[in-house]
Amino acid sequence: MHEVVTLSRRKFLIGTAAAAGGFSLGFQIPLSANAEQAASDILPEVNAWVLIHPDDTVVIRIARSEMGQGTLTGLAQLVVEELECDWSKVRTEYPTPGESLRRERVWGSFSTGGSQGIRGSHEYVRQGGAAAREMLIAAAASTWNVPSSECTVHNSIITHPASGRTTSYGAVAALATQMPVPSTIALKDPKDWKIAGKPLPRLDTADKLTGRQIYGADVQLPGMLNAAVKACPVFGGKIASFDAAAVAARPGVRKVVQVDEATVAVVAETWWQAQSALNALPVAWDDGPNTAVTSASIAAMLAEGLDADDAFVGTSIGDAPAALEGAARVVTATYSFPYQAHATMEPMNATARYTRDKCEVWVPTQNGESSLVNVAEASGLPIGQCEVYKLHLGGGFGRRGANESYVRQAVTLAKEFPGTPVKLIWSREEDMLHGSYHPTTQCRMRAALDADGNLTALHMRISGQSILSSLRPQMFRENGHDPIVFQGLNASGSEGVFGYTVANLLIDHAMRNPPVPPGFWRGVNLNQNAFYVESFLDELADAAGIDPLDFRRKLMADHPKHLAVLEAVAERIGWETPAPQGIYRGLAQIMGFASYVAAAAEISITDGQLKIHRIVAATDPGHIVNPAQAERQVEGSFVYGLSACLYGECTINGGRVEQENFDTYEVMRMEQMPAVETIIMPSGGFWGGVGEPTIAVAGPAVLNAVFAATGKRIRQLPFKNNNPS
Repeated sequence: MHEVVTLSRRKFLIGTAAAAGGFSLGFQIPLSANAEQAASDILPEVNAWVLIHPDDTVVIRIARSEMGQGTLTGLAQLVVEELECDWSKVRTEYPTPGESLRRERVWGSFSTGGSQGIRGSHEYVRQGGAAAREMLIAAAASTWNVPSSECTVHNSIITHPASGRTTSYGAVAALATQMPVPSTIALKDPKDWKIAGKPLPRLDTADKLTGRQIYGADVQLPGMLNAAVKACPVFGGKIASFDAAAVAARPGVRKVVQVDEATVAVVAETWWQAQSALNALPVAWDDGPNTAVTSASIAAMLAEGLDADDAFVGTSIGDAPAALEGAARVVTATYSFPYQAHATMEPMNATARYTRDKCEVWVPTQNGESSLVNVAEASGLPIGQCEVYKLHLGGGFGRRGANESYVRQAVTLAKEFPGTPVKLIWSREEDMLHGSYHPTTQCRMRAALDADGNLTALHMRISGQSILSSLRPQMFRENGHDPIVFQGLNASGSEGVFGYTVANLLIDHAMRNPPVPPGFWRGVNLNQNAFYVESFLDELADAAGIDPLDFRRKLMADHPKHLAVLEAVAERIGWETPAPQGIYRGLAQIMGFASYVAAAAEISITDGQLKIHRIVAATDPGHIVNPAQAERQVEGSFVYGLSACLYGECTINGGRVEQENFDTYEVMRMEQMPAVETIIMPSGGFWGGVGEPTIAVAGPAVLNAVFAATGKRIRQLPFKNNNPS
């Protein structure tokens, strides 16, 4: 544990929303350190995780970001479980990454991605709660002059049973800050949990329902200006020229700024004034070298990779090429997965205030530390003179965790108006045209079947983009390959083990990087890998004349946890019994983000129209902190996964994305969503993710049911481009 430090509670400024609609709401906005000190009453910080008010209100600091997935509530449950405080009096707040840096990263990672929010920090946040509990007990015991071991605690009340004396956390919190930090901490066995592991209501729901919750687009600061940006729509293009004078006299316009070689901005008194002027701004673009790039040219590049001699090997067992060469029967199929946008409801935004001594940014971010680095680089100030105040995210899905050009843009614009806050909001069109997209890949599957229909060899060749090549090349393996490509396909490990035993197995990747920027997209490469593997397993089952579940069972004897979730959905969907007339079933499974997941779907097709009636989903994440929230995460993941499977596609023409808004980038509507039945089956002993894994099995379960209904295989996504009848 770290040394205990007394720190004032982070205060909030109550602001008012802009009166665009003729009314205002109260919002809470984190203040700068100077302002918080001026307005602050000093509260005891028992340790970095726990602050306690005299009225027993407990503030839990949460470093990870909340973007609708429930991490804030789940982590608070874990701290409170060990702290033994009154849950009804719990509040939360974000510490700042700057403060964390000054305190030797006491709060650990600020990154919220890869389903790591809870599983990546559960141990040390529980230790923080347990240490605070012991310090509070020690404080009470010292006032009574009794050993701490004679005291008990429940619901923020410390009791000395022998004498009948009691006190509350609020009464002894100040004294607790002076107690030594425990040298050893014993955490509870999950079977003894009373707060963690329970389906408690989320802590952020009420503020969202009342409108009190502030998002980045809601930020209001005194004297604030607003900005809109436009970048060259062609990837790799830049600005040739623009005529600032043409819009300089428009209402509210304060300045036209060239942000970087590809981006121009208008700063005005309101965002609509800025965006309207930007739309009217004459801009000439130098489209650069990529104007001939199209979806077809990218597809041809990837198709070449399917036959390339050289590829990065992810998994190699036995000798798959030799086994395929001498096989009695070889089955081959080629699949493809398109570019997809994150399409968060809240477009990219950030508010920055710059002076020559300090730069502050208010931003919805998945990684506050990464944002802080971007602020320092864009401002030119030492990182110790920069700060980031995190806000809840109106959707993240990976988009707000790596490529943070909007943060740098906001700082660059704020430098044009020293001392004045500038809020930048991207338009929806800018957000769609300049994302970091789910990478496009193709995959060729070749399998050998013996005379009895047994799978004896499998070669899986993936051709396509590497996310790490553009975002984090330092994470490449020694031989230069991208390990993220092989999510769910690993021979061993704890993150994503291939769930089938094949005597001769080769999984490799021909890296092909078109000029469209890829990014981490909720579920990342597990999505296409599940589509490829689980679709092809069904193809093999059909070729062998074996039921798809039975075919898988034969390959899964050494993968009991994979098999357990698959069996669970098969049983719940009624796989062994005939489906109702006109209803067809499909299933899929995979392991990703250290969790085991499976899905079974029931669909019908009438006059060529697909209707998904029901999906059963099973998840084994080892441990569950909030079962109700886990169920909602699974249900929400099927909205995201089915949208991607059925509709999600960014096409490229002339080196740019053709889809600019939701009129051309479709997502599922409410009436299209099937009933989802969730089975949460934690087996213990490990910590897996919940928010991302089941996205991957949504599509293949449905598409395998489509094959059962029509006899037609869907090998190229999205589904909308195929005729299923």
